[in-house]
Amino acid sequence: MGLSRTLLDRTFGRPTGLLGRFGGHVMARMNAETIERVTALADLDAGDRVLEVGFGPGVGIETLARAVLDGSVAGVDASPEMVEQARRRNAALIEAGRVDLRQGTAEDLPFPDGSFDAAFAFNTMQAWTEPNAGLREIRRVVKPGGQVVVSVTVHAGTPEDPVSMLTDAGFESVRVYERGEDVCFLAAAQSNSPVER
Repeated sequence: MGLSRTLLDRTFGRPTGLLGRFGGHVMARMNAETIERVTALADLDAGDRVLEVGFGPGVGIETLARAVLDGSVAGVDASPEMVEQARRRNAALIEAGRVDLRQGTAEDLPFPDGSFDAAFAFNTMQAWTEPNAGLREIRRVVKPGGQVVVSVTVHAGTPEDPVSMLTDAGFESVRVYERGEDVCFLAAAQSNSPVER
């Protein structure tokens, strides 16, 4: 991996140190509009329990909490710097018991089977160590019939075949939305899909 790729990864992919904190502020500004638009595509109910995988600086957590006013939002992020930024941004929601933020990865989610009505990954799948395992884990923690919403940008890198990856992980009825450089995949968790860890 070249020096520029390492710096980009430390700033945006798996934010660490000063570069990671700076990257968090940049991501908060750059991703806010996409997060709002993608959240609006999902069919969320006010009382839903929602998960965000790779929440970065916490803009998506904040947006999701507004969408599920009677529900709750949980999230995992591998970066301690992003967990810290997101906890500061969402301190009042955490204090109210509506938001639970943890350090963790897509491939090993610290939640019981069927915990969530919906799960979101806003422009983070390209940074997961093992995207297929991450999608299987998301399927495990989403209730049968629940939603998964994965958005990516062309510049950040799109996995080879996200539709097949989602169906292989136990999701169905995959819909694809494109707008400019953003691509969003919405799918439903199969009710007959075995839960694997």
